Amino acid sequence: MNIGVDAAAFGMANAVVASTKDVNSVYWNPAGLVNLEEKELSLMHASYFANIANYDYAGFAMPLDNESAVGFSVIRFGVDDILNTTQLIDEQGNIDYNRISLFSTADYGLTFSYARRLPLDGLNFGVNAKVIRRIIGDFASSWGFGLDAGIQFEKNDWKFGLMARDITTTFNAWSIDEEKFADIAGAVEGQNQELPENTEITIPKLQLGVARTFIFHYDFSLLTEVDLNFRFAETNDIVSTSFASIDPAVGFEFGYIDMVFVRGGVGNFQNITQLDGSDSVGFQPNIGVGFKYKGIQVDYALTDIGDQSAALYSNVFSVKLDWSIFR
Repeated sequence: MNIGVDAAAFGMANAVVASTKDVNSVYWNPAGLVNLEEKELSLMHASYFANIANYDYAGFAMPLDNESAVGFSVIRFGVDDILNTTQLIDEQGNIDYNRISLFSTADYGLTFSYARRLPLDGLNFGVNAKVIRRIIGDFASSWGFGLDAGIQFEKNDWKFGLMARDITTTFNAWSIDEEKFADIAGAVEGQNQELPENTEITIPKLQLGVARTFIFHYDFSLLTEVDLNFRFAETNDIVSTSFASIDPAVGFEFGYIDMVFVRGGVGNFQNITQLDGSDSVGFQPNIGVGFKYKGIQVDYALTDIGDQSAALYSNVFSVKLDWSIFR
């Protein structure tokens, strides 16, 4: 649930919490859903780690009336066809490759969103209810639940956004198959001696964004946004204290006649300790392009799941469909 969705957002380094206004607001800031004029559908696929892991997303949203909107999304991040070699050696100590089986591990996130305009002109709010499902083959699985809340405010050409994720802390409860655990307990001396903890808690996070759109000669536009991502823990973020850590992100989108888009951004600034003990600052650059025509928008982003290293870049594609295409 931390990676994000939508190639257009990835191209802007995920700096969209203030400017998001389409179906993908179900993830970035549900308050943006009130800007919908038609039903919208969004689909995305990405592969990570040399196609070992697959990341997929589908979102749907629709206006209820002029004042409110609803949305739904599902996210899956999974690694399929993992070799299970825990039974490779039989009771006599012989290697039997027929005893190898396959399993998959996957995380699912289902989000239900509601947004509404507030009496103050330009102020909107939205909430998410999230259901988390995690599966590790037949070994273990979990259920979780969490809430998000977001607001957006627009004044003249300025847009402001605040997204509070996991405001109640997202709680996951694991169920572990103890029989399968017993099969591997003690297989490696000193490892897997005790059952893992069966609860996980995700602490709240805040995203604060400011955006502005500039119009040049009617045909050209420039959307710029700066976000600050707050985590209430001491991390490797570029600003880090015992109370909270702050990671900035900056993104832009250059558009021509609302049809062709070029995007760029940088974020995920981290303090990194090198092997020689020296410190450096890592960051995540992103670029992307998009094309929109008669209700269909196709976006592409070249992005890195971690930092500016050359080995981890991934190609992300997404498609957005506006129901106006059927009219």
